[in-house]
Parts: sequence; C-alpha cells; structure tokens
Amino acid sequence: MYYEIRRYQTRPGRRGEWVRYMEEVIIPFQAAQGMDVTASFVDDQDEDGYVWMRRFENESDSDALCAAVYGHDRWKNEIGPIVNGLLIPEKTVVTRVSPTPASPLR
Repeated sequence: MYYEIRRYQTRPGRRGEWVRYMEEVIIPFQAAQGMDVTASFVDDQDEDGYVWMRRFENESDSDALCAAVYGHDRWKNEIGPIVNGLLIPEKTVVTRVSPTPASPLR
C-alpha cells in the first residue's frame, strides 16, 4: 500500500473556488470510479496552496484507478478543462509515500 501526496498551486485568488470544485465535483467523481481519497487540505502558509492525498493498494490498483478516472469522457470533456483553468499545472508536486509499520494509516 502507498499514498500519493499531491500539492497543487491554484491560480492566484482562486483557491476557494478550487476547494469547492474539488469537494463538490472531483472527489465525488473519483470516489465513484473507486479512488480512495483520504485527505484534503488548504496550506495555511500559502494562500494559493492546496494538498490532498489518495491511497492505492499497489501499482496495478493505481494504474486501473487512474485509467478509470482520467480516461473517462466526463474527465476529458468537463472536469479536466476546468482543473486546468483553476490550477497552475506545472507547479504540481506529487510525492509517493508508504506508511511505516506503526503508522495509523497502514
């Protein structure tokens, strides 16, 4: 099992709009495709920063879930274009982490 910690930079002043879209559209959509979204945060030290986490059982789980989400017509035609308008995609940082033996996230 592993997690992705995904850090996004929203376009200046659009974080509130991003959080609403994430919580009302993206997280429910990804969950409906089977994605395990485990956390959503705003960065208290960066007014345009946003961080979220999702969990995967293994690499094949990740591949299948990402294909289901990002290959879906709704993502390609509706959600993806809005995401690209709200975020600065080139500032995205994705960190893959695995919980330690005593971690409550195990």
